Amino acid sequence: MTDTAKPDSDDIPFNKHFPLKPGVVEEVVPGVRRIVCDNPSPFTLSGTVSYIVGRGNVAIIDPGPDSEAHAKALLDAVRGETVSHIFVTHTHRDHSPNTPRLKAATGATVYAEGPHRAARPRHESEKMTTESGADRDFAPDIRLTDGDVVEGDGWALEAVATPGHTANHLAFAWRDRGVNFVGDHVMGWSTSIVAPPDGSMVDYMASLEKLAARNEALYFSGHGPEIPDAQRFVRFLIRHRQGREASILHRLSKGETDIPTLVRAIYIGIDPRLMPAAGYSVLAHLEDLVARGVVATEADATIDARYRLV
Repeated sequence: MTDTAKPDSDDIPFNKHFPLKPGVVEEVVPGVRRIVCDNPSPFTLSGTVSYIVGRGNVAIIDPGPDSEAHAKALLDAVRGETVSHIFVTHTHRDHSPNTPRLKAATGATVYAEGPHRAARPRHESEKMTTESGADRDFAPDIRLTDGDVVEGDGWALEAVATPGHTANHLAFAWRDRGVNFVGDHVMGWSTSIVAPPDGSMVDYMASLEKLAARNEALYFSGHGPEIPDAQRFVRFLIRHRQGREASILHRLSKGETDIPTLVRAIYIGIDPRLMPAAGYSVLAHLEDLVARGVVATEADATIDARYRLV
């Protein structure tokens, strides 16, 4: 998504250059291979990226959407190897539904934070449906909490709780290699959608600060290319979101308004297909601002409410 925040000298451009073709296996650093699924969209760039960690006895991170072709590509990539672990960063339909297919084929143990859950109760007016909706059938074999470490053959992944994009979002840090598999919490090609009630801007910003305080220098995302100089990029994302909040407050300084008006004022040149998602990201900011007493609304902060400065 685009935004209208003014850049400064420390801003980092988003990178949409990701020429990897679906089904092609690419080793990006020793011990990490990736394959992109053929599910391109305005929400996924060229598709969901699955990762293979290790050699011989391996782990797969994010099996992807319900796709026989992608499952076959992953299984072909590990032919002659043993898949012992499957990790899932979060339960959107472009990340977790292929898990049962891979588990059936490999017998691997599935690790994740837990089933899909919302950050807060859903309001009646919230009927947003996108291709990245919730996979409500997902359940891991083993539930992970922040700081849990799972070891395999020559690798160890630490679960890093990063709620915000979804309430059950985890990143997986391979600390010895300075690598973090950050799912959809941080992407190099675009901002992440934070859409209540599944997402929470308060949680999202806290998770960005948490990642910025860690030492991993290279991120692998759920969509798009790898992110070098990761802490600098996370700090850019924090400023980027702060700029979005400032834009919302600037428009509200002109008078009470609704979310569609805010979206038109803030997201200049946005793909029309992303307008509903942009509205929910604005809602996520407004929920935070209302909770902080900066912005007011007549009742709950909802997608169809009107907002004003306090």
